[in-house]
Amino acid sequence: MRSIVTDRLILRPWEEGDADFLFDLESRWETVRYLGADPTPMRSKSEAVASIQRRRALDHPVHGIWAIARRDSNALAGNLLLKPAHLSAGASGERPVEIGWHLHPSAQSLGFATEAAAGALTDAASRGLASVLAVTDPRNSASHRVCRRLGFAEEGITSRFYDSPQLVFSRVLSGDTPPTPASHTVR
Repeated sequence: MRSIVTDRLILRPWEEGDADFLFDLESRWETVRYLGADPTPMRSKSEAVASIQRRRALDHPVHGIWAIARRDSNALAGNLLLKPAHLSAGASGERPVEIGWHLHPSAQSLGFATEAAAGALTDAASRGLASVLAVTDPRNSASHRVCRRLGFAEEGITSRFYDSPQLVFSRVLSGDTPPTPASHTVR
């Protein structure tokens, strides 16, 4: 899987050595509370290792699940995904591509989610992705602000994804660049 570089960040494949960070990130209720219908914090480092193996197995020319690292220190900051959305039980039809992120509390409110998502969207648009959704918990105002900064349109609440009511945002990419100053290169 490729890496995507922005002004301050590197979105890179997860590595087995990242298990301690991933466990710290996803064992925190404050980090996972908006992830899906029944969010459950990780309970062991072995869950983090298994999750990294699943993330690394996603080998696709556009989709990915990346570790977000700071360029200045290589310190990990969080997770960014770009992949087909999970449909709720009983929902049918095509699975649209969604973008999502979650950051360690020490990396929040620094603009990293916006910058990482902008870099991934620019990369995905250059690879032919035409549109993307952000499927968010209706209470997650921080993610809603990120979506708006990235030029997403609010579509309303639906139960089509993740077996629970979700506030969905959409964005047509059409080869454009997200409206943020994040530049990027791909390795």
